[in-house]
Amino acid sequence: MRKVGIIVGSLRKESRTKQIAKNVATLFPKGYEIEFVEIGNLTLYNQDYDTIGSPPEYSTYRSTMKGMDAVLFVTPEHNRTIPAALKNALDIGSRPYGQSIWDGKPAAIISQSQGNISGFGANHHLRQSLTVLNMPILQQPEAYLSNVASLLDENGKINNEGTVQFLQTFINAFVDLINRYKA
Repeated sequence: MRKVGIIVGSLRKESRTKQIAKNVATLFPKGYEIEFVEIGNLTLYNQDYDTIGSPPEYSTYRSTMKGMDAVLFVTPEHNRTIPAALKNALDIGSRPYGQSIWDGKPAAIISQSQGNISGFGANHHLRQSLTVLNMPILQQPEAYLSNVASLLDENGKINNEGTVQFLQTFINAFVDLINRYKA
């Protein structure tokens, strides 16, 4: 059984990003356990915690992520980059220096926006961080979802079959990446 953690960059309870992530979670094949990993409870990272001791939620988060075989990031774009909560979660997982929970963990990114840009800036800024964290990242296909308000129905389900098929192709490629690194 492979474990995939899904980290959602939006903290809003019923965010469109979270709705997209819930749709995508159903596309993984049998043999994959999917877990949504909470990041909204993490206090801001402070390097002092590396020497004086971290808040308890850091230990829980780090332990949870260490148990994951791979990570799917689903994020909106805030000011042409990733949301602060997502950056904070990356920093907490990468510290203390030399004890990163991210090292070698396969990753994939889905970015979304209400407009036409599809979270392009967030997607690429996140890729930059994941590269320095030594995470093999799914390169193709890239997943940018635009105009998400019209992509989701009143129940939060993706209402476009072509988008669902594309996301299935994306997940299939991610599963292949996971299998290459976690053989």
